[in-house]
Amino acid sequence: MQIKLEKAGLLDFGCDLLVVYSFEDSDGQNNEIGVLDAALEGAMNKLMRQSGFKGQTGQVLVFPTFGKIKARQVAIMGLGKVKDFNTDLIRKIGGRAVQIAETQRAKNLTIFLLGVNLEGFSPQLCAQALTEGALLAAHKFHLYKGRKHNSRDINKLEAFTILLKDGRILKTAQNGVERGGVLAEGVLLARDLVNAPSSDMTPHQMAAEAKKLALRGSGITCKLLDQNAMHRLGMNAALAVARGATHPPVGVHLVYRPTSGAKRQKSVAIVGKAVTFDSGGLSLKPAKSMETMKIDMAGAASVIGLFKTLAALKPKVAVHGIFLAVENMPSGSAYRPGDVVKTMDGTTVEVLNTDAEGRLTLADSLTYAIKQKPDVLIDLATLTGACVTALGEDIAGLLANDDALSDKILNAAKLSGEELWRLPLRSVYGEQIKSKIADIKNIAGGSGGGAITAALFLQNFVGNTPWAHLDIAGPSYTEKETRPDLPFGASGYGVRLLAEFLKDI
Repeated sequence: MQIKLEKAGLLDFGCDLLVVYSFEDSDGQNNEIGVLDAALEGAMNKLMRQSGFKGQTGQVLVFPTFGKIKARQVAIMGLGKVKDFNTDLIRKIGGRAVQIAETQRAKNLTIFLLGVNLEGFSPQLCAQALTEGALLAAHKFHLYKGRKHNSRDINKLEAFTILLKDGRILKTAQNGVERGGVLAEGVLLARDLVNAPSSDMTPHQMAAEAKKLALRGSGITCKLLDQNAMHRLGMNAALAVARGATHPPVGVHLVYRPTSGAKRQKSVAIVGKAVTFDSGGLSLKPAKSMETMKIDMAGAASVIGLFKTLAALKPKVAVHGIFLAVENMPSGSAYRPGDVVKTMDGTTVEVLNTDAEGRLTLADSLTYAIKQKPDVLIDLATLTGACVTALGEDIAGLLANDDALSDKILNAAKLSGEELWRLPLRSVYGEQIKSKIADIKNIAGGSGGGAITAALFLQNFVGNTPWAHLDIAGPSYTEKETRPDLPFGASGYGVRLLAEFLKDI
């Protein structure tokens, strides 16, 4: 689907579907409706009255124009109250407009750029959000549909045109469209990687997907660590998790370096959990709990999705993307409850539950990341069900050892529209992961606070580096389909958030 900008009047642009919008409590925002109603000889306001359309959030009214204007159909979308308007609503509007166009079998859609006449909303930000919402809603994961799949179900929308009233904002709005397109591309890559079945998205395949990004001129390099290299580096915790699997583990180290000639560039290391399938190992999960465990590499998928954007966005900091891809499977060679493993930094860990494997792979990943001497370290992981219990399925948990870093990440999340809530990294809970026979154990001895104790486990491997842990177990995957820009399946959580963070670091 092509997204483009045009400076044109409401009645001057021919299309299959023209989308306008109305606030619930501000007649001054409804100039377009007045113009359209006059052109349609009063039919529009009559339909609005008859249908009870008030401009409330989620209200939609679609009707034909019978050739009285160049647009074949018009859709009016309610925006709710002006005080509640935000950029995330713009994303939803972009996505909902695409859904309406698909339902109406429209090949081209036209919509005015909304929000630009409200205080605090720049043309670039509004155009970016509208573009993101449209592209994220338009994408369909149909790779595994068989021959009987009805091609009529595939999106037919070809053009999404954003109309501008003021040609002076064309350049800044175009910047927003371009940035939104790049970010959507990264999110969609992450979604596709997570949505793929784990029989295809093996550790080796994840590494291959990362390797594709190291193109000449991109500023990105990719180093792969095979099982022998991981052994030489002492990544025994990650290797222990992988022992029961047929597919061997692979380590991935992506690096983006800006073209700036500065002698000393800031660097950020971003680590992702990459368990391509998590059966629980010998501490086997129930069958129902295994149904979605292909998503346990969503953190690493978002790292790959982020790197997809970097060549175009060109942040001014060096970025390391690191993950150790493994499967956690039961077999005669699998690691066992009661085993003690030595991590890359020499810490010994008593394994009490093989289903708490993510923190073991992350221990070695974080140690490897620290050796790159980053100024900031961030990890993303589908780590704990406890975080989902605490915050629900829509909100990720943030735990950090640095308040300034935490504030920057929370601000980035607000701008990206990805919900995030900070949880306390309460050091006294660390007593719960002390082991009688090793340095630490991989599950806590107490009850409750599982997201915190898991983060405290990880903190053992970050030293004094400013570090933030994002537990994305809840929002990494959805089956609810409550947002047009977030269909069933993987969300790509973190790609936009991290890109926003890197922009202003």
